[in-house]
Amino acid sequence: MSISKIVSATDAVSVIRDGDVVASSGWGGHGVAEAVLAAIERRYVAENSPRDLTLVWAGGQGDGAERGLNHLGHEGLLHRTIGGHYGLVPRIERLAIDEKIEAYNLPEGILVHLFRNTASGGPGVLSTVGIGTFVDPRIEGGKVNTSATEDIVELTRRGNEDWLFYKGFPVDVAIIRGTTADPLGNITTEKEAISLEILDLALAARACGGYVICQVERVAEPGSLDSRDVRVPGILVDAVVVADAEQHTQSWDTSYNPAMSGELRIPIESLESLPLDARTIIARRAAMELGADDVVNVGLGLPELVGRVAGEEGIYDLVTFMIDTGVIGGVPLSGFDFGAAVNREALVDHASAFDFIDGGGLDAVFLGVGECDANGNVNVSRFGNRLAGCGGAINLTQRTHDVVFMTSFSSGGLEVSISDGTLEIITEGRFGKFVDSVGQITFSADLANAKGQNIAYITERCVFELGPDGLVLTEVAPGVDIDRDILDLLPFTPTVDSPRLMDPSIFASGRIGLRNRMLELNVRDRLTYDRSRNTVFLDFSGLHVRTPDDVREILEVVDEVLGPLTGRVKAIVNYDRFQLDEAAVQAYSDAVRYVQETYYLDGEVTRHTTNAFMRLKLGKEFAKRDIHSVIVESIHEESREIPLVDPP
Repeated sequence: MSISKIVSATDAVSVIRDGDVVASSGWGGHGVAEAVLAAIERRYVAENSPRDLTLVWAGGQGDGAERGLNHLGHEGLLHRTIGGHYGLVPRIERLAIDEKIEAYNLPEGILVHLFRNTASGGPGVLSTVGIGTFVDPRIEGGKVNTSATEDIVELTRRGNEDWLFYKGFPVDVAIIRGTTADPLGNITTEKEAISLEILDLALAARACGGYVICQVERVAEPGSLDSRDVRVPGILVDAVVVADAEQHTQSWDTSYNPAMSGELRIPIESLESLPLDARTIIARRAAMELGADDVVNVGLGLPELVGRVAGEEGIYDLVTFMIDTGVIGGVPLSGFDFGAAVNREALVDHASAFDFIDGGGLDAVFLGVGECDANGNVNVSRFGNRLAGCGGAINLTQRTHDVVFMTSFSSGGLEVSISDGTLEIITEGRFGKFVDSVGQITFSADLANAKGQNIAYITERCVFELGPDGLVLTEVAPGVDIDRDILDLLPFTPTVDSPRLMDPSIFASGRIGLRNRMLELNVRDRLTYDRSRNTVFLDFSGLHVRTPDDVREILEVVDEVLGPLTGRVKAIVNYDRFQLDEAAVQAYSDAVRYVQETYYLDGEVTRHTTNAFMRLKLGKEFAKRDIHSVIVESIHEESREIPLVDPP
């Protein structure tokens, strides 16, 4: 039998050398190896060693005070940091602001992919994520301060598109966390809320000839662990540290909640209801952007409340929430528990979660705002001498079609009164969220416009949308004066496009009826006829046709709009995220044939969807009825035609 790998925290960190590259796994307080990090701090204070470490991390790992990576926030201990999020590690943030270290900020998803790339011996990560933001080398290159002089992000060209190459780095020491270990170093994670990048980091260190330290809360007998539960095999682990309960909590707020680790499910009704205040108003309006069958991500802070609204409205069976930590489904939690969920459906590793995000898998994302300018650019990462870091925001916004930013109109003392379905501003906040020019570009409005993304900016008193020339005021809360409460307070003049009233139900107690809204077809709003082009546009994106009655409702609207026309029309139909239940397949296909034979010009119909399964499903049914068409990858690429079905 091999010698046991169970050692003290002091012995485990004694092998760390001056100048090593140390990579740590964790997210907030989840999965943070607190005992190991504290031991490094004790060693440095006592021995003035290790020194000049390069510290790399993806998700923020701290409590905003002293725990987590804050233990390593000592001048001399660190030489360089490459982090995804600095907001929870003020000791390291201060070293970066004061030019005591070389500091870089890269997207969270890029960092976890760099870990995985290092594990396979790769040189770095090639990605379009970051183009047009502060990590683009044409802007700042991810450099936090003037001490950071090395260009670790390079601009390159592939075909007709700009790409960024993020340089890789060795991993000399990987610090990870699990729940149970055996003496051979096999690691399970049954009580962890999220598993993160622990396997990728262990593999990366092994590929670099490095050292892997894993913190656990208990030790099992050799051979007693179920191999199906082992997340990191013992061949990758060099030292196992058993932490006491205080240094191995599930999150900073929670010692252990079995619902967070997926051991049991709890009644959603047991979660505390939201008060009717400005934050809830914003969350309710944002939740109205949810569509049936959407897969959505909610960010830290105010966006967390969208999940709470979804619970109160009883729509968890209609929407799947995903957190970039790898949690899929369930109810996202708040505070230091954020990053986890109760009643989750699945859990994947950190890098796989960002594979899904970077691949455009999300239907919508809800994020907070630090500041927003007239062009629609958003900064969540740097505010003068305050360094928050971008976290996963850049990944989340660059490949997701619908992006919803949520913020109070002002901060620092904002007081509002909500009554009788109206909003009154009692005291304005001292700090405006809308500025002439953002301090750092975390989200590029120009890039979003070029990609044709839908961008909304929701506050408690109004809603803006992103137009070709910047912000467009589209909605105003009942009781709010447009000039006094909005336009006079902005440092710029947005486009004002006959703004409508925000839904009054948002400002009243009780449910807002979100479930019924999401299940309505709203076909009338999805069909538009452009007389100048003699073209009908049918936006069926996200539409779920469940029954023949749904089909009849669609036909009624089509007949109403196209029936009075004197001639046939061209048609463009958007089937992205379209769903068709088996019970409605025959009725829907027959309806398509009827509409095509009755209203469409021959050969002048374009149907498009990025969903390969839906192309096959529709193609098979349409072919049975001699319905022929072409499909394009997007509405903006009509010239790139691909046959939907082979001609007979």
